[in-house]
Amino acid sequence: LAIPGKIIKLNGMEVLVEYPGENRKAFLGDDVKAKPGDYVLVQMGVVIRKLTSRQAKASLQAWTKHLITV
Repeated sequence: LAIPGKIIKLNGMEVLVEYPGENRKAFLGDDVKAKPGDYVLVQMGVVIRKLTSRQAKASLQAWTKHLITV
């Protein structure tokens, strides 16, 4: 499972992704076209999918709800 993050910096194929509470570096997958401000899913340090803001917000709400109830 992956928590959506927002790209805040792009340097070639390397991106800085903002998550709730932390930022992490990742690399763009070969077929992913993303830019700063885009929401993405990252697995094992590689951006695997770009999300719409609506998809990302729904997923983040679900994660937040789950974390609060656990």
